[in-house]
Amino acid sequence: IMSSKPLPPPPKMSGLTTPANNNNASSSSSVASSSRIASRYHTPTATGAGAGATITATTFATTPATSRGGNSRNVPSSSSRKHTSSSSGGATSYETFAPRTAEQRARLARIAALTAGPCFSDTISSSYNNNNNNEQKISDDDADQQITFTLTEAMCPPKLSSSSKNNSNNNNSSSSIVDQTISTTLQTTLLQTSNLSTLIKHTASLRLALHASLNIGNDVSRRHADLLRHSGELSAAAERLQCEEQVLTRRAEEIGMPLKHYDAVDHIGFLVGVLFKEGGRVIVRGIAKLHVDNIDEFVEVLGQIDDAVEFFGDSGGGAEVFGRPGSSTGRDAASGGGRREKLAKEQAFESTASGSAEYYRRACALQDAALELLRVGVADRVSQTSAQIQDALLLPKRPIAADKLEASLVYTRFHGISKRSNALISIARKRLDALGNGSVAAASYEDLLMLCRNTYCGGRETLLTSTVRTHMDILRERHGLVGMTRLASVFLIRLCTVETALYLDFFGDPDKRRYPRKKTKGALSQVDEEENDAATEEKEGEESNKGQQSPPQSPQFKRMGSSSTHPAAAALASQILSEDATYRDAEFQSMLGALCSALHRTIRRGLVSVLDLDVLCQVVSVLREERSAANSSPTTLAAARAVSGVIQDAQERLIFCANNALHKEVARFKPTARDLNYPGKLLGEEPKVAIIIEDEGATKSADEEDEAKEAEADTKDFKPEDAVAAQLRVYESWFPPMRSVLRILSKIFRVVEPRVFEDIALQSVQSCTKSLKDGSVHILRKSGQIHADLFLVKHLLILREQLSPFDIQLRSVERQLDFSEAGKAVTRFLANRNRRLFSMSTENALITLLREGVSVQESSVDSKRDLEDCLRSACNDFIEHTSSSLLGPIAGFVDQCKNTAVGSTAGSSAAALAKAPFMNGVLVKGVFANALQNLDGELDNVSKQMNLYLENTATQGILLKPVVRKMTRTLEEAKRFIGEVPGEENGWDAEVRAEVLKSVEEYESKVKVASSKK
Repeated sequence: IMSSKPLPPPPKMSGLTTPANNNNASSSSSVASSSRIASRYHTPTATGAGAGATITATTFATTPATSRGGNSRNVPSSSSRKHTSSSSGGATSYETFAPRTAEQRARLARIAALTAGPCFSDTISSSYNNNNNNEQKISDDDADQQITFTLTEAMCPPKLSSSSKNNSNNNNSSSSIVDQTISTTLQTTLLQTSNLSTLIKHTASLRLALHASLNIGNDVSRRHADLLRHSGELSAAAERLQCEEQVLTRRAEEIGMPLKHYDAVDHIGFLVGVLFKEGGRVIVRGIAKLHVDNIDEFVEVLGQIDDAVEFFGDSGGGAEVFGRPGSSTGRDAASGGGRREKLAKEQAFESTASGSAEYYRRACALQDAALELLRVGVADRVSQTSAQIQDALLLPKRPIAADKLEASLVYTRFHGISKRSNALISIARKRLDALGNGSVAAASYEDLLMLCRNTYCGGRETLLTSTVRTHMDILRERHGLVGMTRLASVFLIRLCTVETALYLDFFGDPDKRRYPRKKTKGALSQVDEEENDAATEEKEGEESNKGQQSPPQSPQFKRMGSSSTHPAAAALASQILSEDATYRDAEFQSMLGALCSALHRTIRRGLVSVLDLDVLCQVVSVLREERSAANSSPTTLAAARAVSGVIQDAQERLIFCANNALHKEVARFKPTARDLNYPGKLLGEEPKVAIIIEDEGATKSADEEDEAKEAEADTKDFKPEDAVAAQLRVYESWFPPMRSVLRILSKIFRVVEPRVFEDIALQSVQSCTKSLKDGSVHILRKSGQIHADLFLVKHLLILREQLSPFDIQLRSVERQLDFSEAGKAVTRFLANRNRRLFSMSTENALITLLREGVSVQESSVDSKRDLEDCLRSACNDFIEHTSSSLLGPIAGFVDQCKNTAVGSTAGSSAAALAKAPFMNGVLVKGVFANALQNLDGELDNVSKQMNLYLENTATQGILLKPVVRKMTRTLEEAKRFIGEVPGEENGWDAEVRAEVLKSVEEYESKVKVASSKK
């Protein structure tokens, strides 16, 4: 252990230079060498290593002097100088007799480097020899500054040159200077050696101190390790004590928890106005000291009461004893009997009940008293406000005008109480969220919120119902059914938006509410301003369309009066932006549905008496547009549902009226003389002879005749130069059943469901096709075959063309019950004595009777295919009849030839044909001459009639090509039959044959020229 005594300071080294890098071995060797050198110089005699000669060490009386840079000088005495001089003359080098080893020389070099004493050199001796003749005395200071020697050179006297040796005796003065220098060097060496010794001692003491420091460090490390071990043990003990403290604290809290709830029940009673007398047997209600406006204190008290109810109800078993509605028993009773079980506070006091059950009953009474304060602050306030508004505005006897509704007391008074009511409802809602749905104490909050919502919705419905219904009736009286539909829908959308905003002010969560930057000012009044504009536009449209009947165009209907034309109505759905879904409450949506039902009530009354398909189509179109506007925002879904209900009613009425019109105008159509006046109807002529067609004993009614006269008068008023009038004239030339079918289908295409429309179109096309066939039969009797054929082809082409834009398949599967085998099945059933009427298998007699006696017959109906078949048949009939008409007697001649050839054998056909009476040359010549003579008139008639019935020249060309081909084949057959007759038989000769063939070629050329013009 290191002593407390401080170490002495190291000796001051002067003129020594320490080498930069020295290892431990060299340092130790240097120290040892220095010690040996020091001991040698301190002894009186020293023995040489190599030759054994004795060198006398002269003791100098020196006084060390320290100076900067090692300039210390010791002044020897005269005797010493002489002795040194005499001894130096005969001294020799040790290297001569005892050479040093490399290790010794290295050690001496290290010592010389450490001591850095004066040294001898050859230049010094030569300098002294050169200055000997000058007899100039050199001072000691100059000698010290100019002459320097090392310790090695000091220990080894310098070698003298030959000239020096010869002049040694003569130059005594120079020898004395060398002796003086040597003595000075030895003194300096001794001084520095003593310093080295002091350094060595000091180093040894430092080494001992270092060893002591290391020992102290090791001891400190051991003590630190012990300290860490003890600290870990203390930390583990502290953690264990902390865990034990937590366990004890938790146990103390568990032990003290019941006491906390007991104290809460005992001390909170006077705050909510409840006192328990006679040991809790009697509950007395009084005035509460706690006010609901003090929200922080009230919420804290509610939390304590709820905790007590939860504790005594679940942990204490009070819910099982008294049956709180929040428990499973109360819920089962509420769902099964339709009434909630009695509250625990209403149960009689039971002396046998445990303390927890009794305190549960008291906690329930406290909770009901606290929630009664909320009920008075919200539900009673809403009821009172509603009653005051009814008394002030005399509702519902005197409804409020729609433009003044939003600024009336109905909204201002409710906005005034909304902030406080929302704060109180937020308390109940947050407590309900904190407790959870499965909590015993949560049922009372659910009942409170439901009571508040029902009270609010009932009050609002009472205040607004009469006003909304009165406004609907006023709109219908002012604007009619179509205008009222649009304006009423916009009004209901705005009403739903405003009511949703007010409801969120009462029951919404303020943290989730986002208000718009700008409020729509007086939007209900803007709706009334839009009513006047809509009414003006509607009147102008009715005046422009009055007395005009447009033909059915492609079924593309313009959207009429969309919400984009009403800026205020378009902004209604986007006014309330809220992330709170409180407005989805069932009670509030039911209230909005009741208010919006006024639209259904008013429009339904008008729809019952409407027979006009145009009005019904407009109503459905308007309602669809307003429904899309209502569906754009979740706050107006109630209005969208109400509009959807009205759309269904309007579509049902429209389908009924459309079917009724089709049945009356198509299926039961009875044509008049004007309806069958073809081609006069196409030429704009009136029928000269009245045609009366009786079908099943029915006659034309007076109303239908009046309609025909009115239509005829309208047709007379049209001007040919007017394009619209010309189009209407073409439309009027159509057969009435087809015109009715296309008109009705084009109207209902966009306003009924696709399946319904396809079913109506399928039935109407079938009826229309049948009616066209019947009409062609009547025209055949009156005007001829070509008119009947062209009439049928014309109308079937128009019908197919007008049906193509609808993009419908006109296919269906009809199912019918077939009872043809029912009699046989009943006979087998009665004859079977082993009937298994109650057998639960397929062998049951009743099941067998139904399976065998009744069958379902399915048939596929394709009206489009039937229409194509009917058109193809009509075109074939036209081709057949037209070709026969143009050929005239030639067609009969060819038929006779074919019949004769078929009736005879293969070898005798030519002979039989030549002997036939109709094959006489003169007769055949007359037949072709007569046909050629009548051909021009027939061609002109056919061309004229086709131009009259078919306006498209391409269609005429398509129909004429088969006619020309058929006529060409007939003429080729006639030429073949004429060629088979011998030359001089039956009135034939070369001249007759040439004339007949010339007539055939001329006939054929005329037909081709006439067809090429088409």
